[in-house]
Amino acid sequence: MEPTSVLQTHDLYKYILETTVYPSEPEPLKELRAASAILPNAFMGTGPDAGRMIQMLLKISNAKRTIEVGVFTGYSLLLTALTIPDDGKIVAIDIDRKAYEIGLPVIQKAGVEHKIEFIESKALSALDKMLENPGNEGSFDFAFVDANKDDYINYHERIVKLLKVNGIVAYDNTLFRGAVAQPESCIVDIFNVPRENTEKLKFLKAARADAIAFNKSLAVDPRIEMCLLPFSDGLTICRRLY
Repeated sequence: MEPTSVLQTHDLYKYILETTVYPSEPEPLKELRAASAILPNAFMGTGPDAGRMIQMLLKISNAKRTIEVGVFTGYSLLLTALTIPDDGKIVAIDIDRKAYEIGLPVIQKAGVEHKIEFIESKALSALDKMLENPGNEGSFDFAFVDANKDDYINYHERIVKLLKVNGIVAYDNTLFRGAVAQPESCIVDIFNVPRENTEKLKFLKAARADAIAFNKSLAVDPRIEMCLLPFSDGLTICRRLY
């Protein structure tokens, strides 16, 4: 367990989790988190502290109909399914069903699979398909996005249309380990990447640039009000205004 943002020390992040998250974390979520932690790409999972904020947002907004873009093994998906009403629905979109199936037995055991419509697809294609049905526009209460960062701007354009007025969307990893506030050269040290690994560095530099561009675009989007929270790896929360 490591802090995912340069804004947090290991001890501080550990304190946050052990004091405010783990004591009341439902057993199914603990089980799924443990199953995901042993995977080589475990870093793709939603941070439990970000999950706690998502849970609060779902409850405060009385969310019933939600969207999730980027599922991985399903920690945030299970959290949402446990939080929304029994007749609530989640449209969950991910290109990789195999990762979702790792967490599926826990979801099934928790008795909430009936709330989930899993769509194995590229997210833009799935969102565009949803928008082909006029009944979907302005019909969702909440959305959570934790997928490829280069398409965040494109996801946002579709999700804003799908959300109700006053609906909420949360975007994960918008601080990119603090690299958004540092010069591009910081990538080497923040991500501990050897300078000779030019392909990895090129990818990370592009991702940093995408995060910066996305944050700037949200700040001037008149359709929403937004708040960027400096915990986990950065969680940006937006409310649709009109």
